[in-house]
Amino acid sequence: MSHTPTVGSKNGRLFIVSAPSGAGKSTLCAAVRRQFPHLAYSISYTTRAPRRGEQDGRDYFFVSTEAFEAGIAEGRWAEWARVHGNLYGTAAQWIADTLAAGRDILMDIDVQGTRQILERFPEAVTIFIQPPSLAVLEQRLRQRGTDDEATIATRLANACQEMASAPLYRHIVVNDDLAQAQRELMDLIHHAGQAD
Repeated sequence: MSHTPTVGSKNGRLFIVSAPSGAGKSTLCAAVRRQFPHLAYSISYTTRAPRRGEQDGRDYFFVSTEAFEAGIAEGRWAEWARVHGNLYGTAAQWIADTLAAGRDILMDIDVQGTRQILERFPEAVTIFIQPPSLAVLEQRLRQRGTDDEATIATRLANACQEMASAPLYRHIVVNDDLAQAQRELMDLIHHAGQAD
């Protein structure tokens, strides 16, 4: 199967992937990026502190709250949201320039961000990664070992709200079996890239 970039006079395609925290979105997006190396990957800006192993400019652009709020005032963000007490956003100019150059983009953003992006880019291909159940999601969050009890409770409450928004998305992939979920996600991206 040949995976070639979208080039030429056509604009690139925008793929948006969202999921509750702990549903496996980061793992799935990493697999997609390995399979489709031509995809431009949108790196979000955030005011949260880096987790162990995360690097500025690779995982996120880590910025101060003051710098982020200046970006809001200047209209720099295509989408932004406050999630778990931290600010996250995507640079609008980067999206516009990349799509205009004919490159496809993969965005890993939350439900709030997806709603904002769809106002500007209604043709985006939206994909929601769903855990098989809230019980499984809670187990995954605990196994991750990065959050305290209060944070886990907050993430589970937010997950309920996010899962209620799944109908907003064109495609839903249930991450029960990781290999199967990877195949489904890659097929969606490959076939969307072929459809014209």
